[in-house]
Amino acid sequence: MRLYQWLSATMASSMVFVLPMRTRGSLSKCFPKFDNCFQRKLGINTAASRTDRLIKKDEVEPKNGRKTFYTVEEERIEQAQRSVLISCPAKTNEKKFLKYLSRHGDINKYFFYESYGMYAVVEFVHKESLTSLLNGTAIPCINHEATMPFKSRLLSLRNTGSVDQSAPQCQSQTTIPINDLIQRLSNENSIDHQITSLTEMYQLTEENVCLRYLVCSLLKDIAAAYFPECKIRPFGSSVNGFGKLGCDLDMFLDLDDISGRNVKKPKAGLSLEYQTKRAASERAATQSILSVIGECVDQFGPGCVGVQKILQARCPLVRFAHQPSGFQCDLTANNRVAMKSSELLYLYGELDHRVRCLVFSVRCWARAHSITSSIPGAWITNFSLTVMVLFFLQRRTVPILPTLDHLKDLAGPLDKCVIEGNDCTFVSDFTKIPLRDNTETLEQLLQEFFEFYGTFAFSRMSINIRKGREQSKSEVSPLNIQNPFDAALNVSKNVNGTQLERFVGLCRESAWMLQQREFNVPHSQTRAATRDRAPWGLAALLLPSVSQAAGVKVRKNRKREPASERIKSLLESLKNRDDKTTGNGTGGNS
Repeated sequence: MRLYQWLSATMASSMVFVLPMRTRGSLSKCFPKFDNCFQRKLGINTAASRTDRLIKKDEVEPKNGRKTFYTVEEERIEQAQRSVLISCPAKTNEKKFLKYLSRHGDINKYFFYESYGMYAVVEFVHKESLTSLLNGTAIPCINHEATMPFKSRLLSLRNTGSVDQSAPQCQSQTTIPINDLIQRLSNENSIDHQITSLTEMYQLTEENVCLRYLVCSLLKDIAAAYFPECKIRPFGSSVNGFGKLGCDLDMFLDLDDISGRNVKKPKAGLSLEYQTKRAASERAATQSILSVIGECVDQFGPGCVGVQKILQARCPLVRFAHQPSGFQCDLTANNRVAMKSSELLYLYGELDHRVRCLVFSVRCWARAHSITSSIPGAWITNFSLTVMVLFFLQRRTVPILPTLDHLKDLAGPLDKCVIEGNDCTFVSDFTKIPLRDNTETLEQLLQEFFEFYGTFAFSRMSINIRKGREQSKSEVSPLNIQNPFDAALNVSKNVNGTQLERFVGLCRESAWMLQQREFNVPHSQTRAATRDRAPWGLAALLLPSVSQAAGVKVRKNRKREPASERIKSLLESLKNRDDKTTGNGTGGNS
């Protein structure tokens, strides 16, 4: 999403995030508990600064060194708390809109996007400005219907004046269609450029990441009615650096920071403690908490639809769709190992820019060939694929990534972390991690990734990024990828032999294709023809294989056909297409 910059005066600089917000608030007289919580958390009586000056920044300020996972997280949480999400009419006058909001204080950043209508995300410089805005916001009166008087940071803009003829530009929050992606990649001049271009088009934008933190902040406002000191943190692909536009939003209800848990009792004399309800187990307590939060989200959360309380799952959760952001959301609790996994992936992705690029390319390739799926089943998951890429990068002659054991050896006292008996310790300070001088290109790494797993001894060996080497299987399963923090768990236990066989076969085909000149150089070098280049390089790898394109019956009949034979016809079709593109074929473009 393009950020709009309107500069009328100088103002404090800061990073560019603006987040849509939805459910912070209070239930007024009928719901005093929510109201008291909201006022306590936002400071309703604080006077807000007012100004007509506004700055909107286009880029994030340069960072002095790489920030740790939790430093970034805390900064984004704080920014989300100063933000508001506003549903706007389709043709909103941007200048008037910003001038109206600026009466409550300086605006740090803002942007517009579309999801069931147009929305504006506005981040104020000071939290008091947000308080001032909310104090002047009305609860709607609807004839013949009752409203839940829950005050959130999801607002609606009403315009009783003239309608502007032009609308602010909105950026898409989803990835481009695969056919458009293939064409764009075909127009690049090297496979390295194709890989980086794919990453840029698929990865979460700055605004999208901030939007995810904002949705967490809105949900936290609901949960804070019962647990004022709780936090709701995003985890998984939303924060680990490998998230794709449109991916689900996984959230974790964190109650561990509630004060009073570790208060030392005096050895003698008087002391007080809270009276609390008891639960039969940690799991039972988690189920009860999520049940109540889920009910509140369903009844009071504006824009939250399709709420499901899936409490009997191995990891109990509340699932719902957040329409204002367009996210599918899962809320869990007591899931700290998942948070550490997110931190570990974030760290690996920050160590070398090639890590994320390779992961995005491999995952896109896998999805194009139905190796992965959004439906639970026997398919390889994105997490498993990511671990496989990390392991491959650890196994280079000059390793690109350190092993998890090495990261543990570098950890300091503050990095110590044991969760449910599992040692999750690893260093968080990037400056302590020495890196080897590996100069391999992305093209080399992509080709050798396919060669590596096209010949890997899956029948005998398991993948272990803690040790950074193959190990004998400890269980009978087609694919064995050890959980980084619990070696007894296989994160790919769901994968069956058929799916693993497909993965290996496609790895071999892809490695072979990248060795052929027809695939590893652009098909057309003339400037006039670059728009219509035939797919080559990474773009060609994303095309469906001949056996897939021919249909189910043909797939069965050609199941045992050598990969080279299946590729020949694909090469021929690409060659014919290139001839037509350059005008050398008998059937040139009409």
